[in-house]
This record gives sequence, C-alpha cells and structure tokens, in this order.
Amino acid sequence: MPTPRIPLRPIHIPAARAAGAARIARAAGAARTARAARATRSRWRALCAAVVLALAIGLLAAPAQAEVQHPRQEWLRQSTAGLFLHWGMFTNPQHRDCAEWERDVTEGGWNADYWVDEARKLGASYIVLATFHSRLGYARPWPSKVPGSCATERDLLGELVAAGKAKGVRIILYMTDDPQWHNESGTETLDSAAYSKYKGRDVDLTTRRGFGMYSYDLFLEVMEKYQDLSGFWIDNDNEYWEENGLYEKIRERRPDWLLSNNNEDTPIMDTVSNEQKTGMTPAYDYPSAVTVPMPRLTEADYKLPTTGDWWYDGGDHEVDARLSTGRYITNAGSSIKSLMAETPMVNGKLPPQQEEFNDFMGKWVEPIKESVYGVEGGGYMYGGMRPGFWNDGAHGVVTVGRGENGDRTQYVHVVTRPRTDMVRLGDNGYTVRRVTDLRTGEAMRFSQSGGHLSILGIQDWDPYDTVFKVETDGRRPLYPQSGVGATATSARTGHPAADLADGDYETYWDSDGELPVSVTLDLGARKHATSLAVNQREWSPTHARSSFGRPEDSARIKDYRVYASGDGKRWTQVRSGTLPSARGVRTIDIGDRTARYLKLEVRSLWGGPQAPEFYHQLRIDEIQVAYGRSKTTRTALPLEAEARQNRPTGAAHSVACGACSGGRRVDGLGGGSRNSVTYRDVRAPEQGDYRLQLDHTAAAGSALSVSVNGAAPVEVPVAADSSEVPESTAVSVPLKAGANTVKVFSTARRGPGLDRIAVAPLPPASYTPKTTLTVRPHGLQWAGPGQRSLTVTATLRLDDDEQLDNVSLAPRLPDGWTADGGPVTARSLRLGQTVRGTWTVTSPPGQDAGSADIPVTADYGLLGRQKSVSDQVRVRPLPTGRIWAREAEDSANQFGSTGITGCGPCSGAEKVRNIGGSEQAAMVFPDVVVPDGGEHTLYLDYTVNGTRSFQVSVNGGPAAKVTVTDTGNTTPRTTSLPVTLKPGANTIEISNDTESAPDLDRISVS
Repeated sequence: MPTPRIPLRPIHIPAARAAGAARIARAAGAARTARAARATRSRWRALCAAVVLALAIGLLAAPAQAEVQHPRQEWLRQSTAGLFLHWGMFTNPQHRDCAEWERDVTEGGWNADYWVDEARKLGASYIVLATFHSRLGYARPWPSKVPGSCATERDLLGELVAAGKAKGVRIILYMTDDPQWHNESGTETLDSAAYSKYKGRDVDLTTRRGFGMYSYDLFLEVMEKYQDLSGFWIDNDNEYWEENGLYEKIRERRPDWLLSNNNEDTPIMDTVSNEQKTGMTPAYDYPSAVTVPMPRLTEADYKLPTTGDWWYDGGDHEVDARLSTGRYITNAGSSIKSLMAETPMVNGKLPPQQEEFNDFMGKWVEPIKESVYGVEGGGYMYGGMRPGFWNDGAHGVVTVGRGENGDRTQYVHVVTRPRTDMVRLGDNGYTVRRVTDLRTGEAMRFSQSGGHLSILGIQDWDPYDTVFKVETDGRRPLYPQSGVGATATSARTGHPAADLADGDYETYWDSDGELPVSVTLDLGARKHATSLAVNQREWSPTHARSSFGRPEDSARIKDYRVYASGDGKRWTQVRSGTLPSARGVRTIDIGDRTARYLKLEVRSLWGGPQAPEFYHQLRIDEIQVAYGRSKTTRTALPLEAEARQNRPTGAAHSVACGACSGGRRVDGLGGGSRNSVTYRDVRAPEQGDYRLQLDHTAAAGSALSVSVNGAAPVEVPVAADSSEVPESTAVSVPLKAGANTVKVFSTARRGPGLDRIAVAPLPPASYTPKTTLTVRPHGLQWAGPGQRSLTVTATLRLDDDEQLDNVSLAPRLPDGWTADGGPVTARSLRLGQTVRGTWTVTSPPGQDAGSADIPVTADYGLLGRQKSVSDQVRVRPLPTGRIWAREAEDSANQFGSTGITGCGPCSGAEKVRNIGGSEQAAMVFPDVVVPDGGEHTLYLDYTVNGTRSFQVSVNGGPAAKVTVTDTGNTTPRTTSLPVTLKPGANTIEISNDTESAPDLDRISVS
C-alpha cells in the first residue's frame, strides 16, 4: 500500500467525514500520494450522500480525535518491541476444514502461555495475532455468532488475552480489509450465503463492500467480547468501515484501545506500521527507510526468518542474528517499535531456529536492558548525541532516558565497530563527565572537544552491539525558542516559518516546493552564536528507494550557505557546505560569531524528480541557535597538530580554534616545506598501507602536502569551506611497523590550517562508497530496422562523505557502435558533487541495430584503489509485427504517483504498479511515433490478480475501458484494442480514476 502522510497536529474529524480525513490532510500540504487501491470518486459520492443525510436528520456524530499523542498510547511509547504471529487455517500443512484445523491445534498442544513467554524473551510487551488474514483462510480464533468464515469453538483468543494479562503482555488483534484471496488455494473461504442469511439480504463477501460489512460486524463482536484486548492492528482501510464510522465507534466503545494501520498514515490511528523495509546501508538500518516523523507512534514490522513466508510454510528458516539485532537496536535508537514476525506451526510451537534466537535474545539484551527498554531515540526531538555513521566505518545509534532530563544519561550503541580502537561522534553540545562500558562496567577513557566525543582504547567489542553509558552535565547553551523569530522566503499555507522556532515538534515549516529558499532567524539583539542545530522533519527516507512500487527519496538539505548580519541588511557568508542525507539533528558549526540575524540558505535537496512527492519538498521541525560549546577535556585526542611532541618549523604556529579538537589548530603552513609540522611518533601495528585523515580549515580551495618517513610528498586537495571549522580529507599512505614520521605542509601561498591527523587501517578491499549513477534512457529500448542512434546521459553523484579521485564517466561501446564524444572527467568528487555526460551512440551502419547492451561506467580512485560503478542501456529489436514499442518503466514516460517495481518475467524485468485509484495515479506515454495515421492496434502487456480495468486515452480523447482477468499478478499477459493515431508523435494515457488498474509491463503498436 502507499504511505499517505498527515500534518502531525491533533485534528478533529466528524464521524460522517472520516472517509475523507486523509484526503483533506493531504490537500493541506502534508502529502501528495493518492491511495492507489481506493475507489476515490465513488467513495466521495457515498460520503457526500452520508453527510447530506446526516445533516438532514440532525444526527452528525460527535467529533472523533486523531491525536498524535494521547494517554492511551503511553504503554506503547514505553515499549521497545512486539511479537507478530501469522497463524491460521492455512498454516502448513494447510487445512481445508475449519473443524479439522481446530482439532489439530488442540491435539497438538497449543498453549497461550508459550506465545507469551516467547514474546517476553524478545523484550516484546505486546503480541499482534494475525489469524483473520487473507492468506490464512480468514480464520477467527474465537467462537463467533457471525457466520462467514472459519471460527473456532475453543476461545483461543480469549485464552491468549488472559495469559498475556497475567504476565504483562498485551494482545492486539490483526484485521484485514482484503477479500481478494478468498479462493487462492482452490477452496472458497468466505461463505456469502451464510452471512447473507444472517443479515437478511444478499451480501457478496468476495467484494470489498461486502467484506467490509462482514468484517465491520466482527469488529463490533470482538469489542463486545474481549474488554482486556488492547486494540486492533488493521491491514489498510476499507471503504465500508470509513463510511460507517467504524473507527469512531471503536473510540467510543473502547477509548483505551490502540488502532494501528499498516503502511498508511490514517489520521485517527494511533500507530503507523512500516512493513519489511530492505535495501538500506547498513542492511539493518531500518529507520533510514521509514517515512513517518516523530512524535507519531511508529512500528517497523519485519520477519525474523530471513527467507520464507510471513507464516509457517513447512521450513525451519534461518534467523540472521546480525541483521535482526541490528534492526532491534537501530529502531530503539529512533523511537520506532520493532514488531518482529515469527511463524508458529499448527500446534503453536515456533520452528527450532526461531526458538533458538528468542533464547539468545533473552540473554543478550539482559546486560544492556537499561539502554533499550524505556528509552527514546537520541539525536532527535528528545535530545542526545548524533547517531549514524561515525569514524573509520563505525555506525550506530544513541538512546536517551525518557522524561524532562532523560538526555543527561545517554547510551552509545556501536552496532558496526570502527577499524580502530576509538569511537568518535558528534556530541551535539553535551558535556560528558563519565563513560562506562555497559556490558563490562569498565570505566572508559574519553576525550571531548570541538563538538565531538571520542571514546578511547576500546578492547571489548560485542559482535552485535557494544554499548557505552555516557553520563553528562547537560547540553551547551541554546537560546530559548521563545526569543527567536523566524521568517522565510517561502512557506506553504498552514506551515509558516514561525513553526521552526516554536519548540513544538508537531508543527513544522514547509518551503512550499521552492528552491533555493532561505530562513532568517532573529535573535532580538546582537548575540554570540556558534552553531545551528537543524532538526529536519523525518518524513522521507535517507536515500532513493521504492516502497510497494511508490518512488521515495530524501527531502533533506544537500547544499547550503549560512550568513550573519547585525542589521538584517549587510550580510556576511560564514559557512557553506553539503549536509549528508542522514537522520537526526544536523549541527552546522559557524565558528564564533556576533550577530542578530542568521540566515540559512538551502540551495538544493538530495531527492530527485523521479519521486515527485519529495522533490524540492523541504520541511524543518525546529532550528535552534547555540552560543557555546561543550567543555574541552584534559585528555587530549591522539595526533593533535598542536601537541607538544610535534615539531613545527618556520611560520607554523598554534592558534585558538573553538571548533577544533583540543580547541586549537596549527596555521602558517603555506609557502612550502620550510613551514611545516612534523609528527615524530605515528604508530602502526604492522607494515602496510593505511588511511591517513587530515582535519583542516580552509576558507578557499587549497592543498596540503604529506611526506611519510622522508619520502616524496603527496599533494592532498583541500576544498573551500570555513577558516574556523575543520573538515576532513583522507589519503592512503605507506607506514612501517612501529613509529613513523609524518610531515605536513602546503605549497600554496597561504595554506590551510591543520587541526589533527588520524591513522586507521584502510577499508576492506570490497568497500565501495555509496554513489548514485543515473543513466538515461532507462528501460529496454526497442529498435526498428536499420541503423539507430540513441542519446545517452549519465550522472554520477557521491553520496558518502569520502573523496573520489580521477573520476572518468563514459559508455563502453559494443563492437561497431560509435559515440560522438569521449569520457567526462573530474579530478575529484566530494560529498554531494556530481559529474555528468551526454553522448549520441550509433549502431553499426548498413545493418539493423539488433540486440546490444551498452554499459555506462564511472571509474574512480579511492584511497589508492581503483573502483567502478556501472549501469547499462539495453537495446532489442522490435517484437514481430510491431512498428513501435516502449516499456512502461521507460524514463521517457510520465509516471504521476505510480511507481516502478521488479518483475522477473516481464520484458524488461520491471513493470509499473499502483496505476489507478485517482487522477494522479496515471501513466503518460509521449512521443508514440508511427509513420502513418489511421487505425492501429494498441497492445497492453500487463499482470493482474482478479478483474481490473485500464482506461486508455489517445491524444486527449475519450478513454476506452479495457478489462482483464488473471490470478497471481506475476505472469505477463497481453490484451489489445483498436486506436486511431495521427502520423508522427502521439500521446497515450493509461489510467483508472476510480479504482486500481492492472500493473503495466509494456505497450506496443502494430
């Protein structure tokens, strides 16, 4: 399902308008993705009719609240995890008879206490039971008076609720909205005749409306029978529920119950669940793909078995401990609840490898439980140091205590250890007084200065999560938001600039799609300022991805500038740079300034136009202004430039630098080797190549030269940034075992300042930094007879905070093909920078283009190693009998709110899904070129499950309806219709304004 989004403010929705609440919220600017699976127009007509009727009789229900925060949610906010159990009549071995399934459940020894005990091993404070599931036979584990699908005589649900209550584990019941799998296994699982007799009228349970009526009755029955249940976990919405005020009835009858929705942010729900996110870096970093901002209650629901179905399919599938523990910890570090899915067998027992993992988790978490239970994610709205990528390959998160002063005690979770014995992370202004290894109790040495905490001399690494308890004296001074005014050059209605300085994380500023855009902060008078703490809204992923066919991308700041002014008229640029696309507060250090006004100018965002919902859509929760830094400790960081044991020569000298480690740096390195600083004891454990990092300051582009053990110097380019705030550049150098000398100088007239150096092993040879290579055209290219030419464009962007050297970008041509230009090159690329090229490639003369794969490859150097990344343009001859063809996923098309997804059997291994349900969910094929006008046959290659329809319009004319039927939605089929085309270019639109259409693989013309 798509993931519509809402403005995170408490809103009031009249019950008769509940079906339109999400659309109203999206129209206010909080989201643009239409629900592909909704019959929008028909529901709106029904909704209007309901409102008119209610107004006519004066019976509009009392308003129902859609609270972002509410006391009933408190138990879940204090939770870390839940256990998701998919278990029903079609659990392997599948049962076709309800009574036989119940008999085997009971005779197999099913026991509710077992599930509760397994949940507690995982630290799960609740269980979601998914038995009334579309793929599990719509079974109901309770004696029901409502006929229509399998219901047990034994009250399994009641027993589970009682067992959970006795042991402090809450139970939530899964409910589905979807009847489409009613005969998936060849057995009809929905009994329309029985339900029709019960209702006294004909009801077809295999339709969405009929199923909505049936399941509506089940909601009411469960609320009546099980007062100790804790809520419903709802797998998307049903129109009947919305039109008949189901959620309002639940609020009225069970005000303490929670409502959760899967993949869809319905305003009245308490929780949004995000299903099975994959493709992140690191793979366990689930939050980087989540698109629900705090403080909205959020779940990550994912399978613990790494393969197999969500339910028991007969296999004892492996549980990847590294992946699963990493997800558990990073979710806790982002205030996201881990809803872990396991697969009970018919008798309720879990397969052995899942039991084994649960036993492991119970013991593994115990020594660090204070850092994962009853905490919030650090580095967000709750305070705390910076999570994410740290030094030398390290990655992790921070958790903080709950409550007003909870961030005074923080927990640094090192999920991926660095290549050194030190962890260094941004301190976000907290002054640290003690660091302890939480598992061993060992007091750790640490150094703090220049906005960073460095934990030193780490020897005991846990394979999954090394946790350090960090006790602080609080955070550096921040000006109260009540004394800071904010204006912006652009703001969306309802989300003014004032919202980013109001201290409220349920409000936010929205740039209204404008770029560049600037925000000006007014401190009220000339004051000291050292940094901006920017809390961007966590409503987008950190990287381009697709969720259920919906294109997503980061809406975070990329390139920026900061200006300072005393009067708001004369401005001085004090910082420029690129922020990484990462979660958590981003601190922009501006040195030491005195100003009344500070202006943040946002030049670009990370997201691309392929994800229109996020493209140019900047949202910021809060910006705070700091006027001091954390205290510098007496324990110095190794290899400071100003350290006494180093040997400065010539004009090299130490100066104060508040943003530098140790509070100082070395200046005067320009003019050649006579002005230098030499480190005489740089240690290496063994001979080999190492990564040497230089932390430097530079207001203008320059270079540093590095000589190791008297060898010829290596020049290291230094990008322009700030003369007061250090940035880093790394180079590969050879070191001998033991002590080495490293001499640093600059041949520039005025060289950069040097803060420190750091030595670490090189990354593994397999390491490749994250880049984005965009090659157009995308999608299989269908070529007619004769020689053919294609215009190929490619853009390489560096997404990691690294430096690529000697970059070359070019197509690698098949035999006989030619291009009109050579490689595009760049001496270096830094974070966010791009290199772009365009070529016209032409097939061999005197013959058909035939089949060809044309790779476009970027070659570059990284720390002395050669790396490359490649994508390709694929050319194939037109299918027999066709005069024109194009893939649905081709970059020449317009996608609206649809999305591309993989499809192995499809002609280009991809297809477009989420067509239909709204006017925006349509595809447009421009430039459908035919030599002759008149009637042609248009072929549609599609996949579908059930019966669905396309609407096909040519050149803006009336749409023709094309209805198709199939099962599975995995095998491409072909249908056709006659169309009238004009000679030359035509435009074809594929849509369905009112309901979901089939997925589309390709169109072609004969």
